[in-house]
Amino acid sequence: MPVIHIDSNKLSRKQKRELVKVITKVSSEIMKLPENAITIIIREVEAEDVGLGGQLLCDRDL
Repeated sequence: MPVIHIDSNKLSRKQKRELVKVITKVSSEIMKLPENAITIIIREVEAEDVGLGGQLLCDRDL
C-alpha cells in the first residue's frame, strides 16, 4: 500500500479534497493499483517552519 506524503502551505478543506482526489487518481493509474490502496497524508507547514537559502520563508521578500 503506497503512502504519499505531501508537505504544503496552509490549504482549505476544498483544496485538500481536490488534491487528494487528483493525486489518488493519477497515482492509481501510474502504479496500476486500485484507488483504495493509495494513502495520502497532508502536513501543513507554516512559512516560519521552513528555511531556504539560510532564511526562513516568512522572512524572505518573495
